[in-house]
Amino acid sequence: MGRATGPRRTAAIVGIGHTDWSGDWTRVRNGDVPADSTGYAALAFREALADAGLGRDDVDGLICGPTTALERMGELLNINPSWGDQGDAIGAVMKAVQAVEAGLVDVVALVYGNNQRSAGTQYGGPKAMGGGSFLSYVYHAPWGLTSQGALYALMFQRYQHVYGFTEADLGEVAVAQRAFADLNENAIMQGRPITIDDYLEAPYVCEPLHLYDYCLVNDGGVALIVAEAERARQISEHPVYIEAMGRSDLNTNATSLEPRLTDFYHPAQHRVAEKVFAEASVGPEDIDVLQVYDSFSVHIPLALEGYGYCKVGEAGRFFQEQGIGPGGALPTNTGGGHLSETYMQGWNHQVESVRQLRGQAGARQVEDCRYVHYSSDVAGKVASIIYAR
Repeated sequence: MGRATGPRRTAAIVGIGHTDWSGDWTRVRNGDVPADSTGYAALAFREALADAGLGRDDVDGLICGPTTALERMGELLNINPSWGDQGDAIGAVMKAVQAVEAGLVDVVALVYGNNQRSAGTQYGGPKAMGGGSFLSYVYHAPWGLTSQGALYALMFQRYQHVYGFTEADLGEVAVAQRAFADLNENAIMQGRPITIDDYLEAPYVCEPLHLYDYCLVNDGGVALIVAEAERARQISEHPVYIEAMGRSDLNTNATSLEPRLTDFYHPAQHRVAEKVFAEASVGPEDIDVLQVYDSFSVHIPLALEGYGYCKVGEAGRFFQEQGIGPGGALPTNTGGGHLSETYMQGWNHQVESVRQLRGQAGARQVEDCRYVHYSSDVAGKVASIIYAR
């Protein structure tokens, strides 16, 4: 895991941008597709540059999300970076910080675009993501297990059996995030609140997971501008610092899905929690907002327990007694998350983290937000960032 060295603060986010997710949703639904993946990313990049008050020539590093090619993205943006790479949302932020710390770059653009809805991308079925074996659950295709939804249904079913967690308990996640989305003008599901009864009456997609346990699938783009700390202070009046980073993978027996089905990510989450909280010199009690990669609602209770926000097996009680929605003790996925804001594969959570720490989240703003913890627990890879103002 690496040793804890105290707050990092070598780099900060100074610009954020994204496309009109709700408008993109409507246009695609109406058959009017405005852009491909690179086009969405370029639109978001333009917004992020404007937010940072920078020009294209100020950018000397480029990281692209996994849905676009680095060379083509650089060509489209007319950037010839001194350093470049690709990565998912949390990996991109980590790589940007590492490049800054290595002295390779001063200002890095992180760009992501995805036309998954209009392109008809499949995340389940025998042709899921092209049917490639890089996703471990595809190995189970002969037995019908070809989707992450099936995997998380299995996880949740065993979790229910071990800890007595109910479907109604899990429904608290969808209801809370929809409530936050209702306060977010950028959320696709704004104006569509749901109740626990709505959740329970919704059809199963893969039992015991209901419709509202699944993330959206939509087009859009996101961009972030990360700068070296001293440069960040010159650029922005409110830089958002990357305070700590950590990762731990569960690879042993991964193809059999065993680590996730038996231990629910918890061993890796414990290791990451120990590192990032020590590095940031904070504990779970100091975190003002929790952001969790939520391709499915199941991620939320597992993260609460794995990172020490409550005891293992007590997430349901935490939902009832503490709360994760507006006004709750631990506001979680305050933009609405993947379930109700937009499915930008973790990138939208970074934007929401910045807005909360800047105090720019409007009606959903968490008072005096100082620390935001982002967790990505996907495919046995557990990673976290703690952001601070």
